[in-house]
Amino acid sequence: MNIFISYIVGVLIFMVQPFQKLTSLKGTWEYRGGKFNNKIDHAPKGYSQQRKYTDTKFEAFLIEKGEKTQRYETGNYALKGDTCLETQTYSLQPSKLKGITVHFLYTMQHDTLVLKAKLPSGAVEEDYWKRVK
Repeated sequence: MNIFISYIVGVLIFMVQPFQKLTSLKGTWEYRGGKFNNKIDHAPKGYSQQRKYTDTKFEAFLIEKGEKTQRYETGNYALKGDTCLETQTYSLQPSKLKGITVHFLYTMQHDTLVLKAKLPSGAVEEDYWKRVK
């Protein structure tokens, strides 16, 4: 009987883990691909994209071997329930998202952050970011 109860408790803990929400995204995350308007968007080859999060801010970088790391985006974020609110404060390229808060539905799949949103333009984005630090 004790083995059965232990088994049930273990199964319940395993089932609840994917639904746990974070209080911060603090750390370094690397882009691993995603979808844009339901079309597969592979991670780039030859360079990587990383985001470094603090408790309330993020910076995004392009990293290419033999080249100087280039910051291409910064912003603020907040986690509210299952939503990640991101507001871009800087973009290396012209951007229609600067100063606009985008509401991403976020989930964790093991060590991968999944961000999904309908952008103000109407485009649908789904990004996969793997924790690297």
